[in-house]
Amino acid sequence: MAKGTPLLEWCIVRLGEDHNWWVGETSDPVHWDVDGLSIIDPRQVDYIIELIEPLREYGFDANLFERAFIPFRINKDLGKGRVRLARTKQPLLESEEKLFALPDVIDEENGPYADFLDHITRLRVKLLNDLLDFEEKLTIDEVEDQLREAQNNDFIEGKAVHLFQEITAILDFMPAGHGDDEDETQKRSAEDEEDDLPEVEEGEEAKLKGDASLKWDDDEEEGDAKPEKEDKDSEDDDGDDAEEKPSRGKRSRS
Repeated sequence: MAKGTPLLEWCIVRLGEDHNWWVGETSDPVHWDVDGLSIIDPRQVDYIIELIEPLREYGFDANLFERAFIPFRINKDLGKGRVRLARTKQPLLESEEKLFALPDVIDEENGPYADFLDHITRLRVKLLNDLLDFEEKLTIDEVEDQLREAQNNDFIEGKAVHLFQEITAILDFMPAGHGDDEDETQKRSAEDEEDDLPEVEEGEEAKLKGDASLKWDDDEEEGDAKPEKEDKDSEDDDGDDAEEKPSRGKRSRS
């Protein structure tokens, strides 16, 4: 169906447990299957536009972006995490109003949303080949294969893939051995260093035990220990020694 058709005028969306918005009802149930249909919220729209910015110097087509999404504005809060949205003609890239964006997935293979995904994939590959020093140029097929594998894994695990995640997976894509993988390696290295910290502390503790300036505590404890032994021998005869026991108890708790 062409985007200009007037059949889709409103939709009701709900906030899922994953904090993403999902379509629950539309004005055109004939052409729009709401089962697993996701919609991009204003915050996510802003984030996508931010990620797109570096692609402009590689030939980003704003018209492809606008055709790929149907913009909606908030019409009414229905309560319990449900909102009614009304279709608007405002362009997403120029609107000052916070808009939702419904990807036009009527034709998932050859529709405007599919064209948009192909477009940003090509531009992302160009950007990576320009910025990173590969032994062999990164190809579109390689990127699509890796993205498809990740999607298949999510499907096997029964995860519902939100279209926002599908878009950002392309715009944030980094091949193995670069970017996020290196950050993860550094993170694991930092965690390993943290695991070694207790051993260092034990070594420091051993040094502190050998510090002569701290031996007064040991001497005091030894001095207190002798009267304690004498107290046991003469518990009935010496009342003064018995009064020292509570004060030793306080030191041991401090």
